[in-house]
Amino acid sequence: MNIPEGILCSKTHEWVAEEDNLATIGLTDWAVEQLGDIVFVELPEVGSNFSKDEAFATIESVKAASEIYMPVSGEVVEVNEELINSPELINEDAFASWLIKVKPENFQEDSQGLMEYNDYKDEVQ
Repeated sequence: MNIPEGILCSKTHEWVAEEDNLATIGLTDWAVEQLGDIVFVELPEVGSNFSKDEAFATIESVKAASEIYMPVSGEVVEVNEELINSPELINEDAFASWLIKVKPENFQEDSQGLMEYNDYKDEVQ
């Protein structure tokens, strides 16, 4: 598994990576491991706006259904369409299988309170 450089993680187990004024958002490897085999993911429409900590997607595994929350506020500009028909890709590589890309409203402010990946891993161990 290739962990993107400089990712930040939320206490609700989402990761975010900012590049070129876009924030790529996915589910952490720890969360995916806890969920087990993922069988369904419902992603938002492009153009949708979400506030930080607002639920933007639903994911279902053989164990449970869970909501996924925004680590930063912004407008959805791209959705990983591949996951709609092949949600199991998230199990294969949580970091390669990003969920959405957003144009963040204020990444610097919203990223306060997010953790660097190593700190996150320490917290969930």
